Amino acid sequence: MSQTESNITSGEAETLVEAALRVLNTADPFEKAKLGDAVACKWLQGIISQPYHSSTDLQIPDRPARPANVKLLSPSLMPKLGKAGSLHSRQAIIHSLVHTESWAIDLSWDIIARFGKQEAMPREFFTDFVKVAQDEGRHFSLLAIRLGELGSSYGALPAHDGLWDSAIATSNDLLARLAIEHCVHEARGLDVIPTTIARFRNGGDDKTADLLETVIYPEEITHCAAGVRWFKYLCLRCTNRSPNEESGIKQVEDDDAVIQKFHTTVRTFFRGPLKPPFNVEARRAAGFVPEWYEPLAVKELEASP
Repeated sequence: MSQTESNITSGEAETLVEAALRVLNTADPFEKAKLGDAVACKWLQGIISQPYHSSTDLQIPDRPARPANVKLLSPSLMPKLGKAGSLHSRQAIIHSLVHTESWAIDLSWDIIARFGKQEAMPREFFTDFVKVAQDEGRHFSLLAIRLGELGSSYGALPAHDGLWDSAIATSNDLLARLAIEHCVHEARGLDVIPTTIARFRNGGDDKTADLLETVIYPEEITHCAAGVRWFKYLCLRCTNRSPNEESGIKQVEDDDAVIQKFHTTVRTFFRGPLKPPFNVEARRAAGFVPEWYEPLAVKELEASP
């Protein structure tokens, strides 16, 4: 019997971390999204009131339960997605997005379960990532529905698990998890979404373009912002400055030491340089200014004489 089942049997209220583990241990991605939304609503409404039991240690899975029908390939072996000019290309792009969002659900609940208690994070940390998880579940569901409308389904095409590879590499370091998943991968998503939207519009698929532009794009900015916010928070806490002092938060936002810590973390846990062009406007809306990422970017080759 699991700890969660034991708590329910004994009448002890389920904590958020226990509920997060139920989501992580749900293989069907549609059920995962549905369960995640229900858990998020309970937390935001106060029905689930405790983030975790201080006296209980729970086993976080090394890999969440995942669907068995999705054929996985190495990222280097993935077929090209195309530019949304054909039905097959549109299906392939949306399938890739659906797969990414399915992992984003797991990543959001994993950061709650893996690091919340371990790092003694405040309640606001849990709430921020509950909201992120709820958004990712909605994105998955809406994109999967759209994929079905275009005559395909999740699992019909191959995918890769590069996102979870990064999660494994950062499984023992919350700063690294925030930097890589939320300030590198999430920000990269902000860079490419406008081009993806334009390709769907050029291909005559305004319905998909509208979904990406009005729902997914603005919410993904808030997800990157959560990563930036809590990276700064941890750096501030490490300097023994109170995260509750507004002046202190402003100071750390402009602190070169924090930016240097970000650079060191990314260089340690991310292979290779970041790839421009960057969506500076969206990144700035997330509190992610160029000083953080431009020094990590691909350097342009000097023109030959």
